[in-house]
Amino acid sequence: MTSRILIEPNFSIEQRVVNRREFDLPPHPQFLLIHFLKSQIPNLPSGASLLVNPNQAASFTLNRRRNELLLARIAPGLLIETATRLRMLRAGSSLLFRQPLTPLTDDARLRATLESIAAEMESGDAGWREVIRSLVSQLAIHLLRAHINAQRSDEIELSRVGVVDRRLRRAIEFMSDNCGRELSLAEIAAAAYLSEFHFARLFKKITGATPHAYLASLRIERARRLLAETDLPITEVGAQVGYTSQSHFTKIFREATGLTPRMFRSAATQGRPHGFTAPKMNEDCP
Repeated sequence: MTSRILIEPNFSIEQRVVNRREFDLPPHPQFLLIHFLKSQIPNLPSGASLLVNPNQAASFTLNRRRNELLLARIAPGLLIETATRLRMLRAGSSLLFRQPLTPLTDDARLRATLESIAAEMESGDAGWREVIRSLVSQLAIHLLRAHINAQRSDEIELSRVGVVDRRLRRAIEFMSDNCGRELSLAEIAAAAYLSEFHFARLFKKITGATPHAYLASLRIERARRLLAETDLPITEVGAQVGYTSQSHFTKIFREATGLTPRMFRSAATQGRPHGFTAPKMNEDCP
């Protein structure tokens, strides 16, 4: 199975084969579901899923055998809009997975929905994109019913870059707005009105990543969308997300995604509708 990637405004789906030993996913502004379609790992059998909250890192040990994964990223806005429409969310509340990073092996509906999405990705039958959109809508409702808590929080809030800790909101928005250029720790900390020392400690404690590791994840997410949604040369994509050297960009991108930019674009191009015209992208990072 080759990699297949579908990127939509409110979600993205990646169907991947992974055979490296360590699998690390840096903090990311979206809700993430990692589903093991075929697994050689005892504690993460085929059919198991892991749920990862926004801005939470995920790291686990695989093996060098063939493991097939489905990565589903869902924008907080989609879940919040669905929860509001279903009257499951009150003003001032936040949404978070109840048991993040805990293997789920007994949720038959979750497994069936994710594997239906994988089957549509693989088949490419007429209308497959529309079917996946419908399945993602069903998935959002199931997650809200079974795996997400809506609770009031004095620290967590929704911002224009997703669900964030309000103490870090200004800094994360600043990084999102400026991820195409080099940023010093002093600049980022100043956006949060904190000293470099206290900001770095607070950021690592809350997100599990250093500020610059988080900035790198924002750059990679923007690069993913530029590669999937535009026809810009790969050198230009790298430059727009702050990497002037194509070889350095390729190295960083491959470390983060497991694919080179060229491989990623090839996999994502399969998800473009017939007659696709690349849209212009705005200058802000995700």
